[in-house]
Amino acid sequence: METVIAFIIIFGSLVFFHELGHFLFAKKAGIMVREFAIGFGPKIIGIQKGETLYTIRLLPLGGYVRMAGEDFDTVELQPGYRVGLLINAENEIEKIYLNRNVANPDVLFLETESSDLEKELFIEGYDEEGQLVRYNVSRKAIIFEKGQKTLIAPYDRQFESKSVGSRAMTIFAGPLFNFILSFFIFLAIGLLQGVPTYEPIITDVVSDGPAQAAGMQDGDFIKVVDGKPIDTWQEFAAIIQESAGVPLQFEVDRNGESVTLDVVPATVEEAGTEIGQIGVRYTSPVLKNPIKAVQYGAEETIVWIKRIAELLGMLVTGKFTLDALSGPVGIYKATEEVAQYGVYQLMNWAAILSINLGIMNLLPLPALDGGRLLFFLFEAIRGKPIDKQKEGMVHFVGIMLLMVLMLVVTWNDIQQFFF
Repeated sequence: METVIAFIIIFGSLVFFHELGHFLFAKKAGIMVREFAIGFGPKIIGIQKGETLYTIRLLPLGGYVRMAGEDFDTVELQPGYRVGLLINAENEIEKIYLNRNVANPDVLFLETESSDLEKELFIEGYDEEGQLVRYNVSRKAIIFEKGQKTLIAPYDRQFESKSVGSRAMTIFAGPLFNFILSFFIFLAIGLLQGVPTYEPIITDVVSDGPAQAAGMQDGDFIKVVDGKPIDTWQEFAAIIQESAGVPLQFEVDRNGESVTLDVVPATVEEAGTEIGQIGVRYTSPVLKNPIKAVQYGAEETIVWIKRIAELLGMLVTGKFTLDALSGPVGIYKATEEVAQYGVYQLMNWAAILSINLGIMNLLPLPALDGGRLLFFLFEAIRGKPIDKQKEGMVHFVGIMLLMVLMLVVTWNDIQQFFF
């Protein structure tokens, strides 16, 4: 149960911040956001606040921000259609009833002749006395149809009315917020747990290893290896691994005194490659410093962005196969394993997942944020947008292919972990 809760909190947080990026930049651009949803499928909870419906849906495998004009949600009143109108004190239409039976004596019925609910904002038609009348429509008018309410979206509030730059930034903001979330998670780890200093200090000397044979002791501070100054544990470990069977001279600081040791790394095989080992263990000392924590958050975010991008490149070039990918089942099992090592490891895992989600969404594939950004690039180059029906078809095909890929990856996860 703890793993389930941890998985829901982590995955829900990643999705929430991703969609929050889309939402905030849409609002900044003046785009009407009809719905902010966490999850897909049937609605569990829905709260209407202002012009946006905030929902939690049944399947916690994603989310979306539904913006006006994106999903052909505008209403067109055909000539001859009978509508009910409620007029406000400014003589503007504030409510439009598409149902024929409206129990409100103040409602004026019209047989529409022409209308525009996006740009000019008017409805013209014949009243019950047969006279042709015209009313302006309020920018906040609500349409009622079959028990559903829809706020009209003037064209300047629709996604497509905005500049290419504003639309692109609104889409890019989702992955961007995943990277920002990762930074803050790493920052929190640095503030709460401390920042690893990576100082090359020996924590534990293994019995019967080359280091013990050379006289190395717990607490030795590695200063120089074969004349090369050592600043971090990573530098020290890299030299050892590359020097299997090669005699090395260490200069260490032991309680303020300089000690010289001659060590020959043993040769061991790891992942099909021979590397050197001297038989020492290492636990990085930590430093609790707010400035260092900020630096640590930024550095770890950049490191993992590069690392995941490199792994993705290896997948594209064929160095990894699809078996290396994990879907929800694989992520759940990994979360279960990481949770055993404590809350800080779980936070670190969440930060890595957030970066992964951001990068995956930036791939130039249909239906992903990267695919949409690619269409914006084409529009900027051509000077006009791609036909919406064609773009919609490309995204639809992309969604179908992504669904197939998800099924394949999930089946691989199931076979790996349960069979």
